[in-house]
Amino acid sequence: MNWHLSYNGQQQGPLDLQRARQMAAANPHGYAWTDGFPTWKPISEVPELQPQALAVAPPPAPFRTADAIDYKIIGSEMQFVEIELDPGESTIAEAGAMMYKDASIQMESIFGDGSSSGGSFMDKLLSAGKRLLTSESLFITVFTQTGAGKGKVAFAAPYPGNIIPLSLSSVNGKLICQKDSFLCAAKGVSVGIELQRRILTGLFGGEGFIMQKLEGDGMVFMHAGGTVVERQLSAGEVLHIDTGCVVAYEGHIEMEIQQAGNIKTMLFGGEGLFFAILRGPGRVWLQSLPFSRLAGRMLMAARGGKEEGSVLGPLGGLIDGDNRM
Repeated sequence: MNWHLSYNGQQQGPLDLQRARQMAAANPHGYAWTDGFPTWKPISEVPELQPQALAVAPPPAPFRTADAIDYKIIGSEMQFVEIELDPGESTIAEAGAMMYKDASIQMESIFGDGSSSGGSFMDKLLSAGKRLLTSESLFITVFTQTGAGKGKVAFAAPYPGNIIPLSLSSVNGKLICQKDSFLCAAKGVSVGIELQRRILTGLFGGEGFIMQKLEGDGMVFMHAGGTVVERQLSAGEVLHIDTGCVVAYEGHIEMEIQQAGNIKTMLFGGEGLFFAILRGPGRVWLQSLPFSRLAGRMLMAARGGKEEGSVLGPLGGLIDGDNRM
């Protein structure tokens, strides 16, 4: 379990329990947060950080050990990632993502994500079945270097944008991302599902009730449309975002949905009816061009309209004279 301490708005962490106790003992006039806390608490109200608490921290929850891989991202607007594998190393990827590979790298389609080498057939089938809830294939492809030297395999982004490389160990082993952003990862990373607990978030969050959950300690690669920006939210900091622009966020960030202004703004603002609210602390990754927005603009252009988010739709085009008869 990782701890975060905050003094006068300055955040310290992640920390193990022993280090957090030492800092709390040196300065108890601050706030603390860890997994399971709904919000930040005064240090004086956290029993685990008091001087009488046991000095030995409980062992951390074990992470699955993922293969260590080297990589290189090539390109600007249409990127692909080239992964270099040592003998016996593997990487996993969504079906259809491969661009090229060396002849010594073997491909195999498996149930689930390959993060667990044991388990019965039913365990693997249930693990793979979760992927159906995110509209993905039951199978995932594993690429393994079987030759004596190094081998390379490359995976391409499906539409214009950028590839985000991230080590899960830097986000406490858990990352929540939109369903279609996952591109590939080191073998050993668990690709699961995350259920949105709030009804409004599930209905109007742009990604439904189910998002992807990446867990482990290996490298993962996500794809986002347009320009990608990473924001670091401090404790209690709130960011309002268009629902489609959220690519991923750390597991302890809170996400909810809020109405976009008054009725006039909702109807005529062209920004949709709701926007997402992310509350820190933690990191969030945003994209400037969601694929749904790109596809919507192309569809509207084919129909002769241009109103992306307004409920007026084609009627708005008739009013401003943009539609052709």
